[in-house]
Amino acid sequence: MARTYSGIRESRPYTYNDLGGKSLRLADDFNKKCLKNADRTFSQGLQCRQINSISCVLSLEDSVFIIHSPQGCSGCVTMGADGYRVGQAHRGVTLIKSPRVIVTNLDRDDVIMGGEKKLADAIKLARERYNPKMIFIFTSCASGIIGDDVDAITAEQQKLTDSILVPIHCDGFRSKICASGFDAAFIAIQKYLLPQEPQPKVKGLVNLFAPTSISYKDQLEVERMLGLLDAQVNYIPFYSSLEKIRRITSAEVSTSICKVFADEFMKELDETYGIPFAHTVMPIGVRNTDKWLLGIADLLGKRKLAEEYIEKEHRRILPQLEGIKKRLAGKKVFICGGTGRSFAAAALIDDFEMELVGLETPTYDFDAQMDIEYLNGIHQDYVVDIANMQPFEQVNLVNRLKPDLFIGVPSWSARLGVPTTHVLDPKRATMGYDGILYLGNKIADQVENPGFNRKLAPHSRLPYKESWYRQDAFKFIKED
Repeated sequence: MARTYSGIRESRPYTYNDLGGKSLRLADDFNKKCLKNADRTFSQGLQCRQINSISCVLSLEDSVFIIHSPQGCSGCVTMGADGYRVGQAHRGVTLIKSPRVIVTNLDRDDVIMGGEKKLADAIKLARERYNPKMIFIFTSCASGIIGDDVDAITAEQQKLTDSILVPIHCDGFRSKICASGFDAAFIAIQKYLLPQEPQPKVKGLVNLFAPTSISYKDQLEVERMLGLLDAQVNYIPFYSSLEKIRRITSAEVSTSICKVFADEFMKELDETYGIPFAHTVMPIGVRNTDKWLLGIADLLGKRKLAEEYIEKEHRRILPQLEGIKKRLAGKKVFICGGTGRSFAAAALIDDFEMELVGLETPTYDFDAQMDIEYLNGIHQDYVVDIANMQPFEQVNLVNRLKPDLFIGVPSWSARLGVPTTHVLDPKRATMGYDGILYLGNKIADQVENPGFNRKLAPHSRLPYKESWYRQDAFKFIKED
């Protein structure tokens, strides 16, 4: 991967992260290559790519994680650490552990004089205190700006330890597309952890790449569905190990639960190790679950087996959807989420005959265009906001569109009094066919019981003037 891809998603052609407008016009302009690069003259918060690099590997067994940054950059670890502990409990672990994290705590003197000694000392501390199999080193905006030679320090320290040192170059300022952090982690995994020569293939072995937002119940469900195709699943890198990572190159095929999580890495595995991959959609909703399963079945030569299973599940599930449709048909929805999950949710609500009025997602590219074109065929002309965070645009749009339901992280829209929910659930299966029933009933329950949010709104003040709600939500997006 390091030879063919920089790890910066803006380097890919026709990729946009500052964009807004109606879906039909955006899709038409994209096809005509008329969309122009733009930037926000005002920005309210971005998700940093370092967060995604850390979350990608934080649950790997027998590892230490060094964050070469000021102390504040390690704040994101608290969320990942909490998810790691919860995930262990769901997996039946009795003695729950926290991730072993060391922060170099760069300060003003280091910004002037350099922080390389602190990094070397941190590696030494990790080696002496824990003696792990792997030591991951994450760069930061600060270490990148001052020019610390992380690779040179790592190479020198590697001579002193049997632990594998893995520097991950995830300086946040290099990309506004947070998914670039996943790419940075996989670039390092390929360079430092994978065997460089092709390995003997294991019949039926499937690399299943999954981000941290996938619950254990979802893991079991997607593994069960692949098991119906006689596949062995190498579930990586979440709750994985060095041994499982090294099995990656022995797989017959690869797939990912989230289409943006490991797409670049799967391309590299195909080119370098001859491992074909299925790059489809997140298996949420009837259409997406069908498509996801058939994508991997075609590569394994098991399409007939998959079609038989899908037909059986449709006979079981579709009649049960009728009751949910009666509760939700015609309700208006605004969706916000990562690229994979937001588009999956937009397809899901069609199962319940709901109406999409707005969609917020971080990136617009060729993959997003395929999803937008599909959604344009089933929903009326809806608003699209391509934004990494930017809550000021979200509250403007939600206030203007007045949806019956908001799907996504609820903290902003809930204070507008809008019923909110999420298709992400860390405790229950949301994927596969049973997941459709769970999500449908969950959404319907929230729509029918909006009292909490409506009572919250009069007592929770958002930090925006009333005049903002009367302005164009995209006024700060300026084309280059």
